[in-house]
Amino acid sequence: MAQTRMKRLNVGIFAHVDAGKTTTTEHILFESGRTRELGSVDEGTALTDSMDVERQRGISVRSALTTFYWNGAQINLVDTPGHVDFLSEVERSLRVMDSAVLIVSAVEGVQAQTEIIWNGLRRLGIPTLLFVNKMDRVGADPGAVLEQIRKHLSPDIIPLQMPLGSEQKFRGAAQLIDGISINGLDMSKEEERSLAEARTRLYDFLAERDEDLFEAYLENENDLIPAERWMSTICELIRKARIFPVMYGAASRGLGISALLDAIVEYLPATGGDPEGNLSGIVFKIERDKTMGRMAYVRVYEGSMRNRDVVYNHTQGIQEKVTQIRKVEGGRTEDLGLLEAGDIAAVCGLTQVRIGDVLGGPEAIPPEAHLAVPLLTVRVHWANEEQYPQVVQALQELSDEDPLLDVQWLQDERELHVKVMGPIQLEILSSILETRYGLAVTFGQPSVIYKETPVQSGEGFIAYTMPKPCWAILRFKIEPGPRGSGLVYESQVKSEDLLAQYQNEVQRRVPEALMQGLYGWEVTDLKVTLVYGQHHVWHTHPLDFAVATPMGMMDGLANTGTTLLEPMLRVRIIVPEENGGRVMNDLVQMRGIFDPPVLQGDRMLIEGRVPLATSLNYPVELSSYTKGRSTFASFFDGYEPCPPEVKAVRQRRGLIRWIRPNIYLA
Repeated sequence: MAQTRMKRLNVGIFAHVDAGKTTTTEHILFESGRTRELGSVDEGTALTDSMDVERQRGISVRSALTTFYWNGAQINLVDTPGHVDFLSEVERSLRVMDSAVLIVSAVEGVQAQTEIIWNGLRRLGIPTLLFVNKMDRVGADPGAVLEQIRKHLSPDIIPLQMPLGSEQKFRGAAQLIDGISINGLDMSKEEERSLAEARTRLYDFLAERDEDLFEAYLENENDLIPAERWMSTICELIRKARIFPVMYGAASRGLGISALLDAIVEYLPATGGDPEGNLSGIVFKIERDKTMGRMAYVRVYEGSMRNRDVVYNHTQGIQEKVTQIRKVEGGRTEDLGLLEAGDIAAVCGLTQVRIGDVLGGPEAIPPEAHLAVPLLTVRVHWANEEQYPQVVQALQELSDEDPLLDVQWLQDERELHVKVMGPIQLEILSSILETRYGLAVTFGQPSVIYKETPVQSGEGFIAYTMPKPCWAILRFKIEPGPRGSGLVYESQVKSEDLLAQYQNEVQRRVPEALMQGLYGWEVTDLKVTLVYGQHHVWHTHPLDFAVATPMGMMDGLANTGTTLLEPMLRVRIIVPEENGGRVMNDLVQMRGIFDPPVLQGDRMLIEGRVPLATSLNYPVELSSYTKGRSTFASFFDGYEPCPPEVKAVRQRRGLIRWIRPNIYLA
């Protein structure tokens, strides 16, 4: 008789920085019995903030996995960073989550990071529950926050609770379906009337989205439809990501936490997958442990893996042996021995694995949401020449943990460069290098990362036939693509004209060749078509196409010309009304555009779009002249062509540098 599996959920917890995400997580762990004492962000005792730098600074830098049990279900909860500089961690976590809890502050409302995360959740169709936190704080306005959520996130938002009291008088929330107040507190007559009105709005909302329920709603009074029918409809719509429930609480006081846990188990979907099927899993995080060494965090979608199993890395085409499978929480580890479909754990022994690698087959792996785009590059400086090998080794290890760092060593100039999201990430990077590796490094002034795109269609040709023995002839067609489309590649060459192995080499080298265009920046938003190719039976070597491909691409770009692209930011600025005029003037000076300002009492909201290059230091300037009474929120909003007067040329380095016997190209 088959053993019944415990219900399991993989839930990501997301928020803008300072919305109370880690505090909520700590109260969840305490309420569920996972921890005996409450962890504190301020005191550096939060279970999910295990890194030294996280405890010192009180912010989450890396995603953290913890497991607990509630109402007979196992919940794998991933606590993610809230600061935009660590968006890459959020992006990787999104890919392995079946559902999400998005925390919004009842005081600050929807913020920049909230929208970015929401867009990623919707792109992947992940069922999401919203928790409006900090209901006990001065300035908490659940009504205004609900309007913001519906305006900036989705109109398919519906509260499943009604808050009882506000600010310091907040005492919990009443469930709309059964009308029971939290903590057994009685409701006033006015609150009972408000609850009845809110329940009617919920019924109307649900009936509009379910045809059968709508007919029953019209034929019968809503009171005659049993609560179970409403609940089943709510569950179905939430799990299909057609509606998004809202709940209320004050995590710092533990209010609303048990109701949130009930909702997670009741409404959000359980994991699927067959433990007996063929292995299909993905690596979404890599860490190094002092005892266990390199650990790869794996989410398994189908099949199982055990200690001492040899698993196939589909991405790299290699096999590696699993030495141990462990649960890691807050510095403590436990050997599981088994990782099966639907679960997440740290796998040891996979020494060559990288983030994003697929283990087993790729069939069950969901797509990824590309949210994080490094917009700045900085040069790394170290104290003395003897430290150079250590710095390179340390940054390579950190790049394993965050591939978007994209560490680049420029051999001729003896320079080391990394890509970052912002200044906070640089501070954290410096702190990690010092505490983990004992290296004191500094960083140069951040430079904006520009890109290029073809001006027009054209062709590139290369006949690489000298000095012999070599033979590689290629012709490319290059066409501009839609903004944001990246690189699209295809081949129209038959395998009898150019062997498949040579065509594969060309396809592999095209993205590398486009990393440096006419101005030295990555070329994007284009379609490259291989329209002609020829090899020689005797003289061709596979590396000939590795050399010829960038030469042919550069010939093509010289014919098409390229336009410089710059990163743009969407900004939301709130300032005292008397400062509004200066802000609008500043935006014009920064080559920005903005919507008509909106008055909010004695404050002004201004939303617009500005180039990153002109606004790098503006948040500091804004805070200075408003005496700290302003808020500046921004997020990446794509690349756009630079005006003609903007010049940003970067030295092209090592575009073609292959060394084979009798071949020396510079």
